[in-house]
Amino acid sequence: MGESTSPISVILVSSGSRGNKLLFRFPFQRGAEHPAAQANKPRSRYAVNSSGDTTEDQDGDSRQLQPTRDNPTSGLLQVKQQKWLRCVDGGCATKSWVSKGDAGDSSRSALVWFSDVILATILATKSDMCGKKFELKIDNVRFVGHPTLLQHALGQVSKTDPSPKREMPTMILFNVVFALRANADPSVINCLHNLSRRIAIVLQHEERRCQYLTREAKLILAIQDEVSAMSETTEGPQSPFHHILPKCKLARDLKETYDSLCTTGVVRLHINNWLEVSFCLPHKIHYVATNFIPPEAIERSLKSIRPYHALLLLNDEKSLLNELPLDCSPALVRVIKTTSAVKNLQQLAQDADLALLQVFQLAAHLVYWGKAIIIYPLCENNVYMLSPNASVCLYSPLADAFSCQFRGHNLPSMLSKFSLPVSLSEFKNPLAPPVQETQLIQMVIWMLQHRLLIQLHTYVCLMVPPNEEDFRAPDEDMPFTARVGGRSLSTPNALSFGSPTSSDDMTLTSPSMDNSSAELIPGGDSPLNKRMTENLLASLLEHEREAILNVPAAQNPEDLRMFARLLHYFRGRHHLEEIMYNENMRRSQLLMLFDKFRSVLVVTSHEDPVISVFQSLLK
Repeated sequence: MGESTSPISVILVSSGSRGNKLLFRFPFQRGAEHPAAQANKPRSRYAVNSSGDTTEDQDGDSRQLQPTRDNPTSGLLQVKQQKWLRCVDGGCATKSWVSKGDAGDSSRSALVWFSDVILATILATKSDMCGKKFELKIDNVRFVGHPTLLQHALGQVSKTDPSPKREMPTMILFNVVFALRANADPSVINCLHNLSRRIAIVLQHEERRCQYLTREAKLILAIQDEVSAMSETTEGPQSPFHHILPKCKLARDLKETYDSLCTTGVVRLHINNWLEVSFCLPHKIHYVATNFIPPEAIERSLKSIRPYHALLLLNDEKSLLNELPLDCSPALVRVIKTTSAVKNLQQLAQDADLALLQVFQLAAHLVYWGKAIIIYPLCENNVYMLSPNASVCLYSPLADAFSCQFRGHNLPSMLSKFSLPVSLSEFKNPLAPPVQETQLIQMVIWMLQHRLLIQLHTYVCLMVPPNEEDFRAPDEDMPFTARVGGRSLSTPNALSFGSPTSSDDMTLTSPSMDNSSAELIPGGDSPLNKRMTENLLASLLEHEREAILNVPAAQNPEDLRMFARLLHYFRGRHHLEEIMYNENMRRSQLLMLFDKFRSVLVVTSHEDPVISVFQSLLK
């Protein structure tokens, strides 16, 4: 997972009055000699092909050089230009630089055959390509960036400005480029392009404000000229980037960006000690075992958050607050201080005095950054079992951490209690002191934070065997949604982030109440109730309707009306807690109804797909 999501290198190039320049790249230690000296050395799998116009990639990607789908002119060069790239050096002894100790690692020495001159030429695009996604693939290396134009910064110097004139910048454009493996996942490519765009926007702003990029570029070019002059009097060339790093703040920021992407995936920079750049690579945070979870799956789950869900912080409140930037939203601080594993999001919004929609957005923000997960609020009816990805080693680091936090308890014995699905109510001892119950809750929370437990929910399916003479009814192929009069069977629509829907439009009851509970008038066995019950049952197939009416409980009008009202939930798509929230019913009512109609209902238990994506294994 780390190799496929980590960049190979980060590169900063510019174009201006001095031509195309490679200002900085990391890693940077010398790793190549004169081409003649490399004749008998094994060729890197990432090297540019020196013969022939095209070559078939080892990753099977036939897109040799083609425009991106989003931007046909986003910087992918034509095949003819590849011929020209091979003669840029003209056979001269132009050196390329890679990280020290990485020359033997093919995953880290992918750029060893790309000289600085070639990189500066291919990555410093034309002006009309600026402001667009730049993506270039050469053999097994893919370059991703966001070229940015600086010419409009000239307009910042007004002719009528009485203040001293700034020195006219000589840089026309710049490009912060990340080098990736050619077979990198498209979601990783999009994420790193987003990071390149963010850095470019901040550098452009600082250039307008105080010509920060111009100053840093002049410092870098001066050091490169100095090192080049020194190399003429010494035995061989030296790496200019080794001297640039301690003297240039921008170079150190780029190095920090590369290191963060390769380790934690969380980037926090303060460009020019002024503007902050925050970025999260979700592939480094959300994953199952060795497979990362696609950001699209995370986004779908975040959009399916419901008011009955809860927010579980993965770190303690104090450490999480210390990680927040100084100018963070006060609402976020309020949510972190108010959240609890036994409190659903609806209660959290009330206690924090925030709109429910805003709480959804803040919760999704914390989950995306890997600071929290979505769970169902802890209660004694919750059923948990051991996660299939849980580590059950006796002497694992998790076991040591558990023993340190909960003295007198060990993790393997605690996990053994959840080998089979078990309800928390089974651990309840009325004779035990309250502190024991509190400690049990804390241990369950700890195991949920470390993804050792998964929660199982109860789902109900209407299961009636078809009659042989009526095996295929005329409307059997008709979607069930259409058969129930167009009422939706899916989970009620989630609030999409950024939706113009006001939080005041949300009710504390389910949106489906208008389609279900309101259809039946509470009270006695009125003709209107009978007619509505018949209409609901009429949406079923004939043999399904007969089987339901033959159940002894169907002779009770109240039970039959309740069954008909909840009919659209009995397709295995809505768990018990969701039905309780949507219909404002107690658990005992539903369980009693399920028991009365058990001859036509099948009860199953499995994970909630909305939150199962967050219950993956931590690294």
